[in-house]
Amino acid sequence: MTPQKEDYLKELYKLGGSEHLTSNKQISKALKIAPASVSEMLAKLSQEGLLITEPYKGAKLTKEGREIAIALLRGHRLWEVFLIRHLGYSWSEAHEDAELLEHISPVRLTNRLEQFLNYPQYCPHGNAIPNQEGQMNEGSLIPLSALAKGKSSVIKKVQEEKELLDYLQIQGVQIGSHITVVSVEDYEGPFTLVLDDKTIRISHKAACQIYVSASETT
Repeated sequence: MTPQKEDYLKELYKLGGSEHLTSNKQISKALKIAPASVSEMLAKLSQEGLLITEPYKGAKLTKEGREIAIALLRGHRLWEVFLIRHLGYSWSEAHEDAELLEHISPVRLTNRLEQFLNYPQYCPHGNAIPNQEGQMNEGSLIPLSALAKGKSSVIKKVQEEKELLDYLQIQGVQIGSHITVVSVEDYEGPFTLVLDDKTIRISHKAACQIYVSASETT
């Protein structure tokens, strides 16, 4: 199993491919790979019994493909916790190096790492970490961009994209921060927020990639 094949399985899982068919277009966009190359790789993975494909509809993970994808996510997110907690990595640095480490971490190492970290449930970006049985504790989340003026909630997750992660860290955004929407400018303009005890402005694009607790929204 090559890292490239593993990346396809992991991305397909993140796009919901363990529950429903995911289109080649979605996979192509997520991986930033040409559609023709995506179709070729999906055909190979289908032959290996890791997913099933339906013409013009997309692909869905098999049980074996799902297990591989979850193992990759588990290793990735545990390494992110380790790198930030113990080596002082930034959000984006941790994500980049965890992308490498996830492919070379055997199950024994991943389990020992989880034990060393005292069984964290979430990575530093707010993504749920699968346990040894592949189960995750995922709460009910909505994008910050869905909050109207005057609404408050708690930041629970951010998308793992390098530019976004660096941008949010500069702004002081953290998982667990309490935010209140002060104003939203027209035509997808920036959001003005009270973040804990300070006022910040973030772009509409960023607000679409920050997720807050639906149950703690007031």
